[in-house]
Amino acid sequence: MPSLEDVNEQSRFPDEVPAKRSEMLRATAQDLLNPMRLDPLPRMSRPRWLARLPHVLVAYAAVFFGFLTTEQLGDHYHVTGGTPLAIALMTGVSIALAMFRPIAGWWLGLIAAGLGAWTMYGHVGHGQTWPWTPGGVVGFALVILLVALRVPARVTIAVIVVPLVCTGLAEVSFKPEHSTSTALGGLLLFGFVGLLGYALRALRLARGELVEQETLTEEERARRTLLEERSRIARELHDVVAHHMSVISIQAQVAPHLVENPSEELKENLAGIRQNALEALTELRRVLGVLRSEQPDDPVALQHPQPTLAELDGLVDNVRGAGLEVTTEIAGVRRPLTPGVELTAYRIVQEALSNCLRHASGSRVEVGIAYGPRDLHLCIANTAPTRPAPPSPGAGHGLLGMRERAGMLGGELAAGPRPDGGYEVSAVLPMDPQDQPGRSSFETKRER
Repeated sequence: MPSLEDVNEQSRFPDEVPAKRSEMLRATAQDLLNPMRLDPLPRMSRPRWLARLPHVLVAYAAVFFGFLTTEQLGDHYHVTGGTPLAIALMTGVSIALAMFRPIAGWWLGLIAAGLGAWTMYGHVGHGQTWPWTPGGVVGFALVILLVALRVPARVTIAVIVVPLVCTGLAEVSFKPEHSTSTALGGLLLFGFVGLLGYALRALRLARGELVEQETLTEEERARRTLLEERSRIARELHDVVAHHMSVISIQAQVAPHLVENPSEELKENLAGIRQNALEALTELRRVLGVLRSEQPDDPVALQHPQPTLAELDGLVDNVRGAGLEVTTEIAGVRRPLTPGVELTAYRIVQEALSNCLRHASGSRVEVGIAYGPRDLHLCIANTAPTRPAPPSPGAGHGLLGMRERAGMLGGELAAGPRPDGGYEVSAVLPMDPQDQPGRSSFETKRER
């Protein structure tokens, strides 16, 4: 026994079919009643020197059928005066217009056919065709072909059915005596060119989709190549850097045992070296995990938590242990931020402190963090160094990296010397980077 839901489902289907039909009819009527819609005839893609060949052939056909209409109306039906010239002009223009505005050309050709049938009605002799002339039905078939090349199938059916219905009604109601019917010939000819136009249009769309798919395939291949290159770089970095960091950690651990009665200060410094080496090794593996991962959200890439401002005290303690005097000051209500903002703020402070260690030996550093209503303000300033800075092997990309991190979130970063001989780095980061304009998915990935 069917349930109430089944009965409701079955009762709903009969109403949906007429609704879809009426919607399709309404859309078709709107297309036919919008004759000025521009839809140029596509060019031939290959060879390039034949790109305009279809347009040249259609223009020649427009001139040919214009003269043919004048000749048939004058010689076969003996219709003279300005009316045959007007009908011939409308016929030629309808074919030419269909190259750019297909529906407008179809309407103009249909009006020209109706005017021609009305004009030659009293001049039809024994065995002559009506309401179409022999050349007129072929010329209008060309218009239908041009329309079918650019419009959906439902519109193609409509542009075939409307003239056939008009032809049938005219022959049933007003067919001259002894004239030959054109309904069957029009049905066969219009149906053939409509089917041909639909097939050519489907072929053109299929080729376009194929080209688009090939483009996507090339992009996917390039992306795969990039990922393979990233994995190769990650392996090389791990093999080179991780080996040396591991050696430093082991040597720092073994060094106290190689000295007789090592001092507590020496033990503490060596323990700090070992701890920093292990943290650097962990950080390296974390970054390489992201570099190897195809998706930033991959669980493999997120197996280690990213540093946040909550770990700022540990970072400052490490810098103090290296001999730099650092003070921190936090203003505003401290609260958790989005992971991207937390990570970017931590990295900016970390890089700024590293620069102070490398280039401002013996200086005093002040780290200020202010939580505003909408922005997070950072300021890392140091006084003038008291002793010369040792040579640094860095590439000098620290400030560039900080600016990139701030820019990815829609923030700003400024850096420059202070009047007292020191240096200052300040940054403003939005609390909610998603509200920033121009933020892309690639930038979101770079945060990680």
